[in-house]
Amino acid sequence: MANILIIEDDAGIRTVLSRALQAKGHDVLRSDKLRDGLNRIQREKPDVVVSDVMLPDGNALDYLAGVKKQFGIPVVVISARNNVLTAIRAGKAGAFEYLPKPFDMDMLIDVVDRALVQGQGRQLEDPDNEEVLPIVGRSNNMQEIFRMLGKVIQTDLSVMITGESGTGKELIAKTLHDHGSRADKPFIAVNMAAIPADLIETELFGYEKGAFTGADHQQAGKFEQAQGGTLFLDEIGDMPETAQTRLLRVLQEGEFTRVGGSNNVNANVRIVAATHRNMEDLIREGRFREDLFYRLNVVPVFLPPLRARVDDIADLVHHFIRTGVKKGLPDKVFHRDAIDVMRLHQWPGNIRELENLVHRLMVLKADDVINADHVHKELPHLGNREQTEGSDLASKKLLNIEQFVRGYTDMLPSLDEETNLHTRLMREFERPIIQLVLDHTKGNQLAASRILGINRNTLRKKIQELDISSKGDQP
Repeated sequence: MANILIIEDDAGIRTVLSRALQAKGHDVLRSDKLRDGLNRIQREKPDVVVSDVMLPDGNALDYLAGVKKQFGIPVVVISARNNVLTAIRAGKAGAFEYLPKPFDMDMLIDVVDRALVQGQGRQLEDPDNEEVLPIVGRSNNMQEIFRMLGKVIQTDLSVMITGESGTGKELIAKTLHDHGSRADKPFIAVNMAAIPADLIETELFGYEKGAFTGADHQQAGKFEQAQGGTLFLDEIGDMPETAQTRLLRVLQEGEFTRVGGSNNVNANVRIVAATHRNMEDLIREGRFREDLFYRLNVVPVFLPPLRARVDDIADLVHHFIRTGVKKGLPDKVFHRDAIDVMRLHQWPGNIRELENLVHRLMVLKADDVINADHVHKELPHLGNREQTEGSDLASKKLLNIEQFVRGYTDMLPSLDEETNLHTRLMREFERPIIQLVLDHTKGNQLAASRILGINRNTLRKKIQELDISSKGDQP
């Protein structure tokens, strides 16, 4: 049993948190203002603090580093300001964990348990301006990415970013650099797919004078140019095998030689790699070294396509309006029905396609308000036959679900008050959904939890409760 302090101005959230923690045997202290919470920390020395960010009398992140330094108490940050800067600020201020609202209660309990065991967060410097980062998203999968960034941003761990073209892989890489410990050093980006195979080694490692015909001077490569900073290797899956071997040796030894040279040069860089390819397929086909992959894939980050995060479209549109205005484009308002139409699009070009559409509409449309008709004219295929067929199929599925539910509701007169119909129905729906996703991921529970948008521990509990086969319960 532990003493947990909750600092939260929303009475409903405060009550729910209190009951959940008390059910686990903890003593709970409650404050609805920052100042009172800070005083209680000083007086009562709780074991863990769970705090909202924006409170009536201040921002908790402004005081978090001091709490961590003075008392050593782990602080779990919860916030409705679910953007990447909040996650980064929380990490920099020393938060043990950041959880965006709404959060899974099982996840919070798990975080509090870990905080009690470990008891240590990170103490880092104050945050930067909140308008710096163009990474937007309140969907569950983006929130997971924000939380990850907050944890690893101050480390030198290698990061592998995967995702379709246009999902913002370089933005993630730039964020890791600009808000990390190497921010005052260079950020060098290299597109491996754009460099001819016979030039990759000279491009990465440089060359000595006289190394080959035309080498009339010494040339520093990208590793030297990024010295002390971050080297972003984009489209790493397109790297030739010979260059892969050389890169692996550099990562293992921490030094390299220029082409045609004999002197070792220190390779003091953080590596962030990215690709749109399936790396497991490339390894299986013998086109990418497995040992190099594991060197690069220390922290894996998967960026979902825009069609898998349509809840973020409204925020992204507003962001692109702001960036467009800063570039001199006329300010516009996008009507809700325009956003609804955008949510129906598949976005093969992902965020880059959305940005181009928003800016194009801002320039070409004379109206101050962009509506659904404007969007339809730019995305005419939204109304094609396939779309209609898809809608008909969706209607049939809804009808089947309705018939299933009516099978239960028709029994209502014979059901007693303790039946808990909602729980029974949810279990009926949950089991096939979870089973389907686990089959798709071949039993990989981590991948399944990401697809489902639930915490991994919650998924494990549901597998046990619902007696679901997970094909060996792979991690």
